[in-house]
Amino acid sequence: MAEKPHMNLIFIGHIDHGKSTTVGRLLYDTKAVTEQDMKKIKDEVAKYNRPTFEFAFVMDQLKEERERGITIDIMHRDFQTPKFYFTIIDAPGHRDFVKNMITGASQADAAVLVVSCVDGVQSQTREHAYLAKVLGINQVVVGLNKIDAANYDRAKYDEAKNKVSELLKTVGYDVSKMLFVPYSALEGANVSSKSDKLSWYNGPTLLEALDTFKVPEKPVDKPLRLPIQDVYSIAGFGTVPVGKVETGVMKPGDQVIIMPSGVKTEIKSIEMHHQQLQKAEPGDNVGFNVKGVDKKDMRRGDVVGPVSSPPTVAQEFTAQIVVINHPTAIAPGYTPVFHIHTAQIAATVVEIMEKKDPKTGQTLQKNPEFIKNGDVAIIRVKPSKPIVVEKYGDFPHLGRFAIRDMGQTVAAGVVLDVTKK
Repeated sequence: MAEKPHMNLIFIGHIDHGKSTTVGRLLYDTKAVTEQDMKKIKDEVAKYNRPTFEFAFVMDQLKEERERGITIDIMHRDFQTPKFYFTIIDAPGHRDFVKNMITGASQADAAVLVVSCVDGVQSQTREHAYLAKVLGINQVVVGLNKIDAANYDRAKYDEAKNKVSELLKTVGYDVSKMLFVPYSALEGANVSSKSDKLSWYNGPTLLEALDTFKVPEKPVDKPLRLPIQDVYSIAGFGTVPVGKVETGVMKPGDQVIIMPSGVKTEIKSIEMHHQQLQKAEPGDNVGFNVKGVDKKDMRRGDVVGPVSSPPTVAQEFTAQIVVINHPTAIAPGYTPVFHIHTAQIAATVVEIMEKKDPKTGQTLQKNPEFIKNGDVAIIRVKPSKPIVVEKYGDFPHLGRFAIRDMGQTVAAGVVLDVTKK
């Protein structure tokens, strides 16, 4: 049997709209979670007297739940549909969710935006929709959950659907081809099978909607770029960095350079799921062994590329950002933390070059003194230390970022141009 194409999927949306329950239900319906696992969960849930939480429990390995002595050993985050093999990126329900979502969104091929039919668009619905767009997720299915709580009422679905459509249009999505799926994760209606209670709806189930995604193209013809996620030192084996190939192909014997340090080395071997690979392609999460490089010479956020086409180290860069959530305003001199590919670095907004109309992209104002929530702007940025940054147009995954400050995402953006160091 030919292998199914693989896609990274992220579930986004407001905190109480049922992302975890949706994911749990999908995993259960596609048999990625066994009856036995489910029984264990039901027993646990009964103890805590929170019967509606069983599907959410599938995914939530929250620290506090563990501290309360709930140990549920289910780490499956993969499930299959007739067409795809999906990996769910960083399960939702996490306190640090937005931070993880940014790292996640930069790896996601597609998203399910979960919105409650009862509550409609909320603050995080807005924030996540902006982030998804700015971070380059172009394939989105909208899951309108909790239709059971809305008594399977079509009017409630229509109202929520219209509000979400407006939001997505504002953000810049083309909603004409987008699927909006009413369902109940709790009761299982229209997740993987049709429901009599939704006789007025003639579209796909949530599972069927996922199979309308298109297979992401693999940019194999570009130079290799692999941002490092972790570096391990394995006894008798040496230094093993781990990361996801974003572009290009990596093979044993390749001469590579690790930036920003400039260390040159050779790829000795590549491994994925404990199997030796003869080549790694975009989308592959791999560990690889490098010759004669000490663990201290490389770290998370470094990027591996070919010696013939080294990753770009930025002196400064210009970017287009959208301000999502800043309590006051952003002015030149502002120095928050930029999360870009696997790196986190303090960087200064040296100049706000222009403010743009988010709907038309026209220039509204040159060199404004400050920008605030909802504004789209072009800024010039100076990193506090050497870091690899690429133009979004050349290497999308190395050219999109989020700006974090005070424990929240204040803005997200894409890199337009880089001045090399």
